[in-house]
Amino acid sequence: MNKAIFLDRDGVINDNSGGYYIMNIDDFILNKGVIESLQTFTNHGFLLIIISNQGGIAKGLYSKTDCELIHEHLKKNLLPQGISITEIYYCPHHPDYGNCLCRKPGSLLFEKAIARFQIDPGESWMIGDSEGDIMAAEKVGLRTIKIESNEDIRKYVDRIIGISSSRDSQEN
Repeated sequence: MNKAIFLDRDGVINDNSGGYYIMNIDDFILNKGVIESLQTFTNHGFLLIIISNQGGIAKGLYSKTDCELIHEHLKKNLLPQGISITEIYYCPHHPDYGNCLCRKPGSLLFEKAIARFQIDPGESWMIGDSEGDIMAAEKVGLRTIKIESNEDIRKYVDRIIGISSSRDSQEN
């Protein structure tokens, strides 16, 4: 089984202080500490999976193509840093325009990732900046860390690595 770090996108990976919806590459700015944190997680054998609500698509503020261009931009810019994002899942729906199973706090996107990549939820974590992020992750048995939007996540890395490392050594 694999272990993974699940991350919300807007407010965790990138700065969203300039607006709730990040609609284009020019507005996509990584939060402080993200690169170093993702490098450390990668070096400790974690898969990196982003799960994001992108309700602006349903509202017509931007398209799926716009969203996917941002995701490709992110992946392309992280690769030279030694960081490979395993997958990015996003929900294009918004509750004002109907119901779906994939929007957090629903857990469908987490369930898909866990099944596809054979992830052990008990060895994996979600870092999110909303109650919906945390609720969805807890439904599938992930450990969770709720941060303030745009907070530097480096201060949580040692906690995650330390707990995972101690469990690994206990199993050997």
